[in-house]
Amino acid sequence: MADHDDDDCERMTPSRRAILGAAGALFAWSFVPKFAYAAAGSRDPRFLLVILRGALDGLSAVPPIGDPAYAGLREGIALAKDGPEAALPLDGFFYLHPAMPNLARLYKQGQATIVHAAATGYRERSHFDGQDVLESGQPGAGRTESGWLNRLIANLPAGEDISRKGVLGVGVVPPLVVRGGAPVLGWAPPRMARAGSDLTMRLADLYGQRDPGLARALAQAIETEGLAQRRGMAGEQRGGGGPDTADGMRRIAEGAAALVGADDGPRIAALAFEGWDTHANEGGAKGRLANLLGGLDGAFAAFEQGMASVWKNTVVMVATEFGRTAAVNGTTGTDHGTGTVAFLVGGGVKGGRVVADWPGLKSEQLYQNRDLKPTTDIRAVAKGVVSELFGLSGPILAEKVFPETGDLKPVQGLVV
Repeated sequence: MADHDDDDCERMTPSRRAILGAAGALFAWSFVPKFAYAAAGSRDPRFLLVILRGALDGLSAVPPIGDPAYAGLREGIALAKDGPEAALPLDGFFYLHPAMPNLARLYKQGQATIVHAAATGYRERSHFDGQDVLESGQPGAGRTESGWLNRLIANLPAGEDISRKGVLGVGVVPPLVVRGGAPVLGWAPPRMARAGSDLTMRLADLYGQRDPGLARALAQAIETEGLAQRRGMAGEQRGGGGPDTADGMRRIAEGAAALVGADDGPRIAALAFEGWDTHANEGGAKGRLANLLGGLDGAFAAFEQGMASVWKNTVVMVATEFGRTAAVNGTTGTDHGTGTVAFLVGGGVKGGRVVADWPGLKSEQLYQNRDLKPTTDIRAVAKGVVSELFGLSGPILAEKVFPETGDLKPVQGLVV
């Protein structure tokens, strides 16, 4: 299995995703027909989806130290509940990685929920296919023509403020989850020089005469740029790390928070952090994964600060394509697995709890004798959040947003 994993990791190059993303974004500007809807609530909600690419080790992020089999499986990387680098307590059974003090604080304040032993319906070990299932919302891989957040927007009432503002895709390539027929706004941290106003006007004129689709796309981009400027985000070119570094995660989160937190900004956004594929030298309380988790924790703080005025109506959902093996491999890392964790963070979250139907870590309790067995479907969690935030009905969610999931009921009571 290790050879298969490595081959799959090597195929996870930017080119394929870039090509898919560019094509999806370029032609994703027209609304699709609308259907029946539940009434929207009175709140003005915000929803951000953070995708962790590479498959997060949920047993390290939220270690079940209370499980008697945990320490034996995690030789060399196990976290402890005592000592100078102790894990942060949650409920006495589950703990939190010590690199995540902000998340621990939000949990204590009732603004964070952790869903453990979670996964989509995908049961293989390919990053690409796992991410396609997670982002497309389809029951299987290969149906990547649209993402479930875009279909969510498309199925809100026509003219309704949330759907009119579209969905924000953060990054040079919009994540698959935002692509589709509903309007997509794009934004990336300012690392490249912006086009001047003269070039923009000439392009608008050219597109207006030759290609109405590109003209609409450019108009949307100009609108997003204007919003970014009003939020003080279009300054000088800045360096810093990418989406697999703590600095890069913080800057991306700051930008997304400024746009989604604006009164005239989009209400729904998706972004991705990378580098979570920990085959070797994963580390325990410190090391490679600890650095990544610290970056994610900093992003939580950036979301909270940047969206302070609307934080009470905000839910940030963090999900990954699958988990890691329960046991450590020969290079002190973990290979592609199945069950993992998802995070819900924000003032709109009914938090302070770990949601888990814990399967146990004994060999006979593992999935295929190697992975944390998933007992909660991430799609059911997502259904529960968006149904309570945006008022979408169960049939719409089961038929349009997450097709062929009529038997997968939304998890209730996740939102305040």
